Amino acid sequence: MENIALIDSFSEFKDEKLIDRVTLMAILEDVLRNALKKKYGDDDNFDIIINPDKGDLEIWRNRIVVADGEVEEPNQEIALSEAQKIEPDFEVGEDVAEEVKLVDLGRRSILALRQNLISKIHEHDNTNIYKQFKDLEGEIYSAEVHHIRHRAIILLDDEGNEIILPKDKQIPSDFFRKGENVRGIIESVELKGNKPAIIMSRTAPAFLEKLFEQEIPEVFDGLITIKNVVRIPGEKAKVAVDSYDDRIDPVGACVGMKGSRIHGIVRELGNENIDVINYTNNLQLFITRALSPARVTSIKIDEETKRAEVLLKPEEVSKAIGRGGHNIRLAGRLTGYEIDVFREGAEEDVELSEFSDEIEGWIIEEFSKVGLDTAKSVLEQDVEDLVKRTDLEEETILDVIRILKEEFED
Repeated sequence: MENIALIDSFSEFKDEKLIDRVTLMAILEDVLRNALKKKYGDDDNFDIIINPDKGDLEIWRNRIVVADGEVEEPNQEIALSEAQKIEPDFEVGEDVAEEVKLVDLGRRSILALRQNLISKIHEHDNTNIYKQFKDLEGEIYSAEVHHIRHRAIILLDDEGNEIILPKDKQIPSDFFRKGENVRGIIESVELKGNKPAIIMSRTAPAFLEKLFEQEIPEVFDGLITIKNVVRIPGEKAKVAVDSYDDRIDPVGACVGMKGSRIHGIVRELGNENIDVINYTNNLQLFITRALSPARVTSIKIDEETKRAEVLLKPEEVSKAIGRGGHNIRLAGRLTGYEIDVFREGAEEDVELSEFSDEIEGWIIEEFSKVGLDTAKSVLEQDVEDLVKRTDLEEETILDVIRILKEEFED
């Protein structure tokens, strides 16, 4: 009965996990051999015959007959008198095959064997899940919200696989309810112990790139190539696109009539502002396009230091910098160049770094983050606006303005 019960329980796992027949038999034999090793010290002389379909399981122990009193290896040898109880005409030197019932292993061994069997099934299942999702890294995937935690949302797909969407991989405006369907890319898959940890991301640039592939047929077909994607998730993104067919306008095809094609992507990303830019090998032109919607007067590029000095009319500066410095920061990341903005007619302007003796470096860095690298660029701003755009206190900003004004008064 124990043999059949074990097979029955094993078949339940087989049906549930859809394990193929060969793998099923290999796992069961491995578990049985481990149990035999614990009981007898060795399993080399055991034959295991499994027929899962019929619920048959046979274990045969093979030993050599030796004279009474000469048994040195009980697992390998059997005394003549013991062998003759199995078959009266056995003689010394012959092989004896004796069936071993699971009950002979003892109740505790049977329980341990079944537990080991369950463990091996789950291990096999987890390995398959790991391989399945490892192949999906970088691809869009959707799953349902199962549990909402402070630091992550736990999702379940149709097969019941658990996927983690950490807080820092969510767009700031994301708000999900239990049972809601969520899309993102499979960013990473790792085995933690024997369990796969599947991480989804909605903030990765690759998610936006894959959304373009899904929503825009020319991108999916390869007629339009995405050269680079940079994002400040939930705020702004820039996508550089190119086409090898002169008849196709890559920007127009991606945006669509009145933004019809890109609207769904924008909505998916929490109304993230997406600039689609026509890629070019002409670096000056590419930087100019990257700073859109600002109109650039002239550019001076230093390829060695990867810096670009951009001259603009005063009314274009705020457009180039953008709200919170997002536009200029993304333009720099898109082109790979650090962009410094200068105003026309500001020849007498002074770099903020020149005031490092009077203004602390971290304060200068805070201004630099929002594209304010010169004295006049700071002085032209409204104090209230500077408080909103930087992480600086009003008192600190007023102190900086006082130092800068003294320089120009002198």
